[in-house]
Amino acid sequence: MPERQSSRKDAIRNREAVLAAADALFTRRESPEDVTMADVAAAAGVGKGTLFRAFGDRAGLLRALYEARLEPIRQAVETGPPPLGPATPPRDRVPALLDAVLCFKLDNRRLALALEESGSISPYRAEHYERWHGLLQAVLEQIPSVADSGFTAHALLAATRADLVEHLAAEERISREEMRAQFANFVTGVLASGSP
Repeated sequence: MPERQSSRKDAIRNREAVLAAADALFTRRESPEDVTMADVAAAAGVGKGTLFRAFGDRAGLLRALYEARLEPIRQAVETGPPPLGPATPPRDRVPALLDAVLCFKLDNRRLALALEESGSISPYRAEHYERWHGLLQAVLEQIPSVADSGFTAHALLAATRADLVEHLAAEERISREEMRAQFANFVTGVLASGSP
């Protein structure tokens, strides 16, 4: 029994080391494609076999890292105070939720881009996307002027895709605050008109 507990602790420690190493590598490298599984294994001090057993493949590692970074926002949305928490009125909560998604994508540009470009799964089938869409749709359903909450949720989330955020930030050189302001105006317009 103690051997089993020791191997579980090793697995947890290895997983944390891998996520920390991957986090550091994706933060430092210019292109997400520059980070290989071999790089992550070497930086974490584990064998590639350990990496593949724990995460399956590169996309699995990206998803795990993404989810780990997203966890504090998820907790704030589920149980936190305003503006993200459930006690916030729907018309105020929708812009706050979308601003949180946009800020997350801005803060995690390389990782979000790598995950969305991985090709192994459509970003619309990813667990985190389904969670955001479901939450946003549920809040939009509480706003009488929004006719099709499902489509509206998809359209609003499309404006936070990593490739668009990257294009606006890197190519068009739109500052974080300017992008947030433009997006807030867009969201306000959608909510006022009832559809995108």
